[in-house]
Amino acid sequence: MVVVIGLLLDGARRLKQLRYYAHDPLFGRLCGLARIPADRTVVKWLKEFTQASLAALVRINSELLYDQIRELGLRRLTIDIDGTVIRTGNKVAWAMHGFNPHHPKDPSYYPLLAHLAQTGQILRLKNRPGNVHDSKGAEAFLRELIDELRARFGRSVTLEFRMDAAFFQENLLKLLERRGCFYALKVPFCQWTGVRAAVAAQPRWAPVQPQITCFETQLQLKVWELELHVVVFRKRVAHESRRNYQLDLFSPDDGHFEYSAVATNLRLAPRPLWNFMAGRGAQEKTFAELKGEFALDAVPTNHYAANSAWQQLSILAHNLAIGFQLHSNLATSKPPTAK
Repeated sequence: MVVVIGLLLDGARRLKQLRYYAHDPLFGRLCGLARIPADRTVVKWLKEFTQASLAALVRINSELLYDQIRELGLRRLTIDIDGTVIRTGNKVAWAMHGFNPHHPKDPSYYPLLAHLAQTGQILRLKNRPGNVHDSKGAEAFLRELIDELRARFGRSVTLEFRMDAAFFQENLLKLLERRGCFYALKVPFCQWTGVRAAVAAQPRWAPVQPQITCFETQLQLKVWELELHVVVFRKRVAHESRRNYQLDLFSPDDGHFEYSAVATNLRLAPRPLWNFMAGRGAQEKTFAELKGEFALDAVPTNHYAANSAWQQLSILAHNLAIGFQLHSNLATSKPPTAK
């Protein structure tokens, strides 16, 4: 395990690059080994992973992060839930043709990740085939994560979740309410949600920022037996877009608008809520760093458990690197922001 983590921390992306470290005394000292194993040996080791050993690897990452959260004294954890596409070869186990708009013919994995906004680290990752919906398995994923955090920190730490419209599901909303968690979820503009009808009936919009206005409403979802507080935002843009509904609602002279709706139980005014949801963009930078610098998008074998273990080791190396920065005197302390 230390060999793979050391390889990833050094910027390598392929196991065959271990050949360049075979006679490197510094790398051997880091790994605590007199002899660096061959890449085939590491591949065989990865293929020995089972669900039980994968769960143990997940626990190692969790324990390291939980200790760090306690040391930092964080009283609020903002967790972004989302998936990311990892393209694979045609003979990789459990890789499926999914919903990748840029490479629709390529099979892929679609892991689900929990991103901690306060530090930029990954709390948890669950690998999935590429043909599943964004929210597939999200309920069990969230339940296990919340239960672990509650068992470790109790109610002393506030949990808040940010998710896009793919996670606007009855079971997820009710789970977060039962567990006493705060949330901010994008609401899809489907007819059954009633958001578009609310937009059409809204005569006045309050200013949020330049070119951005909003209104607040209570959304009654009778099918789910839920009443949600929803804030609808519209942003004036200079072009038509697929999220532009103004031709059906307003005069074309009003310009073009992009709409978004956020269901939340946070006690935030519209302006800080807009900024809070805009903070979800930070996870995309983390995903890009994971793929570019820590080889999350590399697929070392055709074995599903081995590739899942590689992903766990990738986020572990990433979390360790950020942990080193947070504990070093060279790291710049960043104050919390509205995002």
